[in-house]
Amino acid sequence: MVRIMPIASTLRPSLTCCSSLKLSSTAARFSLPLSPSSFNPSRRRLSFLHLGSAASQPQNFGLKAPKFLREGSNRVVAATENIVQENTSPTQDDLLEWVKKDNRRMLHVVYRVGDLEKTIKFYTECFGMKLLRKRDIPEEKYTNAFLGYGPEDSHFVIELTYNYGVDKYDIGTAFGHFGIVVEDVAKTVELIKAKGGNVTREPGPVKGGKTVIAFVEDPDGYKFELLEREPTPEPLCQVMLRVGDLDRSIAFYEKAFGMELLRKRDNPEYKYTIAMMGYGPEDKSAVIELTYNYGVTEYEKGNAYAQIAIGTDDVYKTAEAVRLAGGKITREPGPLPGINTKITACLDPDGWKTVFVDNVDLLKELE
Repeated sequence: MVRIMPIASTLRPSLTCCSSLKLSSTAARFSLPLSPSSFNPSRRRLSFLHLGSAASQPQNFGLKAPKFLREGSNRVVAATENIVQENTSPTQDDLLEWVKKDNRRMLHVVYRVGDLEKTIKFYTECFGMKLLRKRDIPEEKYTNAFLGYGPEDSHFVIELTYNYGVDKYDIGTAFGHFGIVVEDVAKTVELIKAKGGNVTREPGPVKGGKTVIAFVEDPDGYKFELLEREPTPEPLCQVMLRVGDLDRSIAFYEKAFGMELLRKRDNPEYKYTIAMMGYGPEDKSAVIELTYNYGVTEYEKGNAYAQIAIGTDDVYKTAEAVRLAGGKITREPGPLPGINTKITACLDPDGWKTVFVDNVDLLKELE
């Protein structure tokens, strides 16, 4: 049973759009300037480019330089450009290699609900989760609750956000569902029905496979896929998001996030393809399921789902890697006011938001 805290990814999303969310305790405050110590190879590149520009435009005061001087100047420019490439390319390669070795895992997923107590009751009674932590922030007019199947320092958990006076949100068409592993899908579905839950897909084998699944909705309309599998250390096992270009997304998550493509499956009969991305095998860790529906390149995101938080050993290097991979940094890396937990936030090519949290700072915060 997962437990969620307002740590580095506690967002307090705005009611108008995801990008204006406020992170409750950590991920909710994204407005710090870039730290002077941040890793920025582009600065070194800029200095070399300035040098090359100066060499290529000598002032001759109306006199034409001898041919051997002009050729020498061209050689200086060419040499300078080579220096730029030789000094920046290895740095970029090293940075992207570092991403693969960084100590990363999915920490929690954040989204908004209209009735916090009702949702907590549903998750604990129907899904068997535990309420790990709850925090009210009256000055900001919101409350957070963290739920899951184990401690936050070792499990993927849910962070619910309730904004005072807001009882309904638009989930949109882009968000898919959450996945939960259970030992007996049929038994779990009967329990959910008894508690008044909404079952949208009765238990049965997945299309084109043998795994028994079912789909249910929570009180806010978020869909949960129940998967019948052997017991796992990470029952909250997946988050499904729809994307407009699957290959582009796979390349981004591999390069910028350091995730591994665990498997990819095309379903031409139903006109969709999925890709499982993560930091470990599906039976032992939480993963992101990217779904591409044939011919659909854009979706409505609504204002309900917020973001996923991922742990990292260095938010500054992480931000540079995201930029190199073509991602957009929405919160420059640096410590959060008051608690000094370092974070950075970004958007993937489809606009899905992710917050990276410093691993050491997170552990200190949990203490």
